[in-house]
Amino acid sequence: MSIQTIITWGVVFAVFALTIKPIGTYIVRVFTFQPTFLDRVLRPVENGIFRIVGVSRDSSMTTKTYAIALLLTNMAWALGAYILLRVQGALPFNPQHFPDINPLLAFNTAASFTTNTNWQAYAGGSTMSYFSQFAVLSYLQFVTPATGGAAAIAFLRMVSGKKIGNFFVDLTLMVTRLLLPLSVVVTLILVGQGVPETLAPYLHLHSITGQAQLVPRGPIASFEAIEHLGQNGGGYTNTNSANPLENPTAFSNIVEIISMGLLPVAFFYAFGVFTGRKKTAWTFVGVAGTFFIAMLALIYFPEAAGNPIINALGLHTHANMVGKELRFGLGGTSIFETSTMSFTTGSVASAHDSYLPLSSMSFFLGMFLNMIFGGKGVGLLNLLMFVIITVFLMGLMVGRTPEFLGKKIETKEVTLASIAFLLHPLLILVGSAIAVSSPLGLQGIFNPGPQGLGEILYGFSSAAANNGSAFGGLGAALPFYEVAVGIVVIIGRYGSIVAMLFIGESLLNKRSVPESSGTMRTDTFLFGGILWGAIMILNALTFFPIMALGPIAEQYLMMAHHLF
Repeated sequence: MSIQTIITWGVVFAVFALTIKPIGTYIVRVFTFQPTFLDRVLRPVENGIFRIVGVSRDSSMTTKTYAIALLLTNMAWALGAYILLRVQGALPFNPQHFPDINPLLAFNTAASFTTNTNWQAYAGGSTMSYFSQFAVLSYLQFVTPATGGAAAIAFLRMVSGKKIGNFFVDLTLMVTRLLLPLSVVVTLILVGQGVPETLAPYLHLHSITGQAQLVPRGPIASFEAIEHLGQNGGGYTNTNSANPLENPTAFSNIVEIISMGLLPVAFFYAFGVFTGRKKTAWTFVGVAGTFFIAMLALIYFPEAAGNPIINALGLHTHANMVGKELRFGLGGTSIFETSTMSFTTGSVASAHDSYLPLSSMSFFLGMFLNMIFGGKGVGLLNLLMFVIITVFLMGLMVGRTPEFLGKKIETKEVTLASIAFLLHPLLILVGSAIAVSSPLGLQGIFNPGPQGLGEILYGFSSAAANNGSAFGGLGAALPFYEVAVGIVVIIGRYGSIVAMLFIGESLLNKRSVPESSGTMRTDTFLFGGILWGAIMILNALTFFPIMALGPIAEQYLMMAHHLF
């Protein structure tokens, strides 16, 4: 392991460790309407927005109206984005004169960006105008992660015994108090590193060999900032953060990694402050952090060992650098990919299709679990879903009604948590099954055997987890995948959020139960271990069969020098 790798990993982990408490505490102060240092600047702006919308800062909704407001607002964004993409050619800020987006691609893109998935079945630099990039897609990259964060805040209020709050207030504060200020800071840092931020046309250059070359540019720095801070992942260019225009230096690489995890990690601590159970929050941080480290090791060490076929030729000193970013080295690339899969961002700094099958299992793990810190707030909700299922299973084992946060976990909570859990593998497995059994789906396979199956499985896993990254070998621009993926991202996004909101309402309406000698504490190392094991067992039972046909089979066949 190189010094560069050790420094990169050390800086990233140190920043997360140092910022989790202050940012988590700040989040709680914002959403409990306590004074903060940004009040003087932002409160008048927010009050103006609230007057226009017709709400007050301390107003509250019912869970049903909160969920309806969330869904209808997101539907309106999707419709607006679809219309604007369909008439792109007639809109301003289009110096490259890109034409209108076709109906299926416009639907896929609108659905993807509205659900915070940012799956891209297009090449941004040759498809989207400046207006589409900054006024449509970049706008969605602010408000759609704010939607997930608002849902998490609503849940935390309810489980801490408070009213749910108002969706439009929470949405506004997520943007003004968290995403917008941080985006300004990150944009300035990226511009300082050489990332373009301009509305000037693309550059026509000639290389030293005399070849003509078109270099895309535009408002890239601001796009990159919210792309990572909002766990969006939709890159300005087709190659995302592997493109020097988006991620030019080792320092910018670290900045983008930290941007991905800053808020999701802090939300875990905010849970502890909201509920008054900081030790439980640290237990959850330990569970998610252990998975993060396991994913990082699963990517780095097989790739560092190299391809066994290449090693058999006597080139033992060479890591598998195919598709990797040489500027950042294997260490910088590995922690970027671990972060983008753990925080469900989806932006990539390397070609996921070029990783060894064993390493690619780390990507699948992040999307299958969907709670290794996850997206801002949504990852916390998914972890709490597993917590409810775990305490229920523990209650069955000891013959006692399970409790969580001083409330009894009964039929309604377990049913809703089970629906939220089962919906995720249902979308992945059914979508993959339809694709491999349909001639239209099979048209998208560019590689045979288990590699092709892995590419399809990855695509639907990415859609269901609202991740947005892809194996490059799948023909995602085909009509079948534009429609199928668009449907999966919508169901995968809102099904679990709505279920968790109603779980929060159910817990709010229950009486608190005093702790007794029979209460299973959730702030201990023992519970963390049980939770970790339950998450692994539930997901292994669900996904191991199809993984055995894909990456696992490919790894064994590769060791026998059989390639696809």
